[in-house]
Amino acid sequence: MAGPLSPIPPEARPYQGQPAGIVTRAVAGVIDGVVVVTLLLGGYVAVNGLLFLLDPRGFEFTETAPLLSVTAGLVVLVVYLATAWSITGRSYGCHVMGLRVVGSRGQRLRPHVALLRAVFCALFPIGLLLCAGGRKHSSLQDVVLRTSVIYDWRPRLPRGDPRP
Repeated sequence: MAGPLSPIPPEARPYQGQPAGIVTRAVAGVIDGVVVVTLLLGGYVAVNGLLFLLDPRGFEFTETAPLLSVTAGLVVLVVYLATAWSITGRSYGCHVMGLRVVGSRGQRLRPHVALLRAVFCALFPIGLLLCAGGRKHSSLQDVVLRTSVIYDWRPRLPRGDPRP
């Protein structure tokens, strides 16, 4: 007789709620990087499409300045991560890898903490290397802001139960 259905795969149950390691977090970060690049390319195509509609005969693709591109990328990354972490506790990369970013008591991040963490992650991605050692697998961002990244395959964080 089968037990109740669970969103957590049987193989993953021993890891549920445990701190995530550097490899899983790095893969999630790469996936999030692809999402941000896709959003930037979509914005570039949209702007050029609008310019084409306004003046089809004189249309030329706009040139992008490197500083402007990097700045736009960082802004999009910060907004994307802060929004995702404050609403669901996970970005798309975290969702794919079964991760969730939580506060010190296992609760969802408050918007200002999510924003600070996103800025910290965008400006100091090397801080992730700190999670390679230690039992808690805490990155520099986690230590400073008292957050953690845990394995969590549930669709959403329960309201009354802060712990996974």
